Amino acid sequence: MSQQHLLTLLSDFGDRDVYVGVMKGVIAQINPQLRVVDLTHQIPPQNIAAARFCLMNAYPYFPVGTVHLAVVDPGVGSTRKAIAIELAQGFLVGPDNGIFSGVLSQNPAIAAVELTNLNYWRTPQPSQTFHGRDIFAPVAAHLASGVSLQQLGQEIAPETLVKLNLSECQQTPTGIKGCIQYIDHFGNLVSNIPASYVAGKNWNAKVAKLTLTGGITYSDVEVGGALALVGSHGWVEIAVNGGNAQTQLQINLGSTVDVITH
Repeated sequence: MSQQHLLTLLSDFGDRDVYVGVMKGVIAQINPQLRVVDLTHQIPPQNIAAARFCLMNAYPYFPVGTVHLAVVDPGVGSTRKAIAIELAQGFLVGPDNGIFSGVLSQNPAIAAVELTNLNYWRTPQPSQTFHGRDIFAPVAAHLASGVSLQQLGQEIAPETLVKLNLSECQQTPTGIKGCIQYIDHFGNLVSNIPASYVAGKNWNAKVAKLTLTGGITYSDVEVGGALALVGSHGWVEIAVNGGNAQTQLQINLGSTVDVITH
């Protein structure tokens, strides 16, 4: 196991409890030399859609071979599969509940396995409420240390992996219709409309009976003013300069966004 890769962690565990630290302890028991990067542990509890978005947007910024361990797992202990996936740029480890469907929409899977080889679990009798500790963390550590994907379990067809049921963008006579797919720490409302739909065009966004001018940066409007722009993540978002768009505009996940190009 001379090969050694970077390992990232994403979860909804927060930082109040020891859950994240315990997973890192399990990883260190297997290979204390592994470099571990925390993407975030502040995903809202059980919010698979938010985890999907955050992982999808972090994935491109890591070196080839990085192992991404993601645990937002409301179905822990149920019949949902524990899986690992190989991609051209790296690996994904976690529950088969749609959490990886964002990454997979942009990066096709080369292979996938169900984690059935107990030799790579922390214990053959895992907790039914903490697979992050007993299955996912040890598997991710072994994978990052050079164990092959095929050794981890039974191969499954990538097309059978669970996809999160999110509304997709739809072309309209005046532009494109999408929805709010994520709300960040600042209250910015991130849509599922890619930047490519507005590149080089004049455009407005309609949301919750408001029509907002498409801008370039937050300071295009006065402090407290709302606007639409393309965020650093590459998606159209609704924001308030110096404020919280979610609370000020009373817009939530799933709300419709219409982009009108002209």
